[in-house]
Amino acid sequence: MPNQRLLMRQIREVLRHKYVLGLSEREIGRALGISKSGVGDAIRRARSCELTWPLPDELTDHALERRLFPSVEAAAPDRRPKPDWLYVYKELRRRDMTLALLWEEYKARAPDGYGYSRFCDHYRDWLGRQKPSMRQTHVAGDKMFVDFAGRTVDVVDALTGEVRTAQVAAPRSVRETLASYGSRYSTSAIHETPVSENVRQGPHRLPRTGLQHRYRFRAEPGKDA
Repeated sequence: MPNQRLLMRQIREVLRHKYVLGLSEREIGRALGISKSGVGDAIRRARSCELTWPLPDELTDHALERRLFPSVEAAAPDRRPKPDWLYVYKELRRRDMTLALLWEEYKARAPDGYGYSRFCDHYRDWLGRQKPSMRQTHVAGDKMFVDFAGRTVDVVDALTGEVRTAQVAAPRSVRETLASYGSRYSTSAIHETPVSENVRQGPHRLPRTGLQHRYRFRAEPGKDA
């Protein structure tokens, strides 16, 4: 981590302790509450400018700062093609889409563009500046939202051998929910009444997000519902 720039009055004290009291960098750091590396940096900068103690009376703090920390030339503007971050954000919501795939697509269009790590850094910076908000009021214990994983799994009936497709949902722990056949969206093994009955102090409502059918079930003793 780079050292934090010292104040000019601190640098003056560093030089006074160095050249008047003859203290070491470690001793100066303990006396002034400054890191040893910060003390050493201040002394090296002063030495490179041929400054010792006492400093000239006409050397103001502003003039001292300009001598110790000469301004660098402004960095050249970054002319590499900028990705469409909104497009990246929307594409990442698709199943199996990753930043690596989107970076490869970006590099195919802009061979002189950002490398993968910089691409990810810039995207996270852009995302951090967005401020989406949807203010809602949630009463504690009133609702429990079901989050589906997206991918489905096969569930085999041990008695009949029938194979059904299942959605994976995680209301309070990961559990299977039965999916429908054909064009029907999905059925779910989660029901408002069993949740309220089987989960002590459970929610009063389970929002019906995309579920067409609900099946009652009761947890077996000693098993997670």
